[in-house]
Amino acid sequence: MTFFRVAVAALISATLGTSVVAQDITLTSHDGKVEITGDLLGFDGEFYRVDTQFGELTVDGSGVTCDGPACPNLTDFVAEVWFSGSSVMAETVLPALIIGFARQEGLTATPKRVDERTFAYELFQTGRTAPLARLYFRVGNTDQGFADLIANDADIVMALREIREVEQTAAAEAGLGDLTRPRRSRVIALDAMVPVVAQDNITSQISPADLARVLSGEVTNWADLGGPDAPIALHMPDAGSGLAQAVEDQLLAPAGVALSSDAIRHGRNGDLVQAVARDAFAIGIASHDSADNTRALPLTGGCGHALAASRDAIKTEDYPLTLPMFLYLPERRLPRIARQLLAYSLGADAQLAIRQAGFVDQTPERTRIGLQGDRLSNAIVSGGAEVGLEEVQRMVETLRPMARLSLSVRFEPGSSRPDAQSRSNIQYLAQALETGTLNARKLLFVGFSDGDGPASTNARIALRRAQTVRNSVLGAVETEIPDSIEIAVDGFGEAMPMACDDTEWGRKVNRRVEIWVE
Repeated sequence: MTFFRVAVAALISATLGTSVVAQDITLTSHDGKVEITGDLLGFDGEFYRVDTQFGELTVDGSGVTCDGPACPNLTDFVAEVWFSGSSVMAETVLPALIIGFARQEGLTATPKRVDERTFAYELFQTGRTAPLARLYFRVGNTDQGFADLIANDADIVMALREIREVEQTAAAEAGLGDLTRPRRSRVIALDAMVPVVAQDNITSQISPADLARVLSGEVTNWADLGGPDAPIALHMPDAGSGLAQAVEDQLLAPAGVALSSDAIRHGRNGDLVQAVARDAFAIGIASHDSADNTRALPLTGGCGHALAASRDAIKTEDYPLTLPMFLYLPERRLPRIARQLLAYSLGADAQLAIRQAGFVDQTPERTRIGLQGDRLSNAIVSGGAEVGLEEVQRMVETLRPMARLSLSVRFEPGSSRPDAQSRSNIQYLAQALETGTLNARKLLFVGFSDGDGPASTNARIALRRAQTVRNSVLGAVETEIPDSIEIAVDGFGEAMPMACDDTEWGRKVNRRVEIWVE
């Protein structure tokens, strides 16, 4: 299937989704001095992509005339973009963004079913009978999205996880560029995976270690978790879905176990949730947005901290099992309408649309330290034994006049590299500094650590992390930052733990750089 299918009546049948067969065209400069001949790979309304004897070339359409049977009709051109991947993103997040985008641009967005797995949104301009653009959605899972992109059957991947190494290699070999680079992916919304039980299940919380034992089949009876003597019915999303793969990456792999063969699989998240809601002895892993009619269990550790998947905790990544929703973009030019939609997805209107669709947006929010009682209690009750009262007082005095932004930075396990959601936060913060929308006179990067090792060493590590994140943000800024904004760093080591240090996930939650503003 060819990218950016050319909407020419002679080449496209009335059925949506028909491909253009590559044919010879000749592009000639207006002065007649340059001539390019090859197979038309695509036209996005502005630029031609042509396979020539010199390789694939992208040519500005405004500087050439086109001759040949595959030349598009510029008057009736319809931009076409194909999305493939996560069904959750295809059926909820992207439609919300498209409708909001169309409203902002004065367009009408009309949905249209193509086949059992594919639908499209046609965008119409007032007074024009033909659509301005068709945005196709192939509904599947994250695995299928990357497979379609690599096979030239999609333009944009909707993913509930980061791209994997084998997919990176295949994409590079297919000429799609390095999809791990910052501008090759973007987070458009946030979700989280949560363990869910029926409303009448008596379990109030669960540790990640016990959850992994349940998922692997090591624990099969609620009595082993302090509940009644009853078998556990385990419900899971289909293999290949982004949610199932996130379970593998974030829960099973760290524990060194595999999913139980007795798990009951569900193709749709809603079906999983309903099955759990009907069975008092069931447990499942669902996405936060679709956990209605069930009860999400907070995650707890040996020291007593419990972390629930609240909107604030997901946005700050204080809840450890977050699920960023990615769009992956190939290293080539997309049609103007696609670029406009992607630009819109970062704005305030898009963030409101994401919230209204039931997901967590990325708009920075501020919380003053006086409203963070639980965090301060943790600092007093379970802060590192070597952290003295003087350091806790210094932390409170430093942060008292400020407010915490919901943009935090956490790191990949065993690495100083920010994780996926945090890399998106760095870009978002850099953009806010560029555009002047941060509305702050002081920006403070505050480093925290886990409690492993001496407190003095952890304090130095936390400060270095804060400096590294500050440098990453400033490195991502492409314009001058106003002199009126003071940018500073500080580190408080293990003074304010978010979770217990007795597990890797707890230590990961504690290793963070928070952003505070005044």
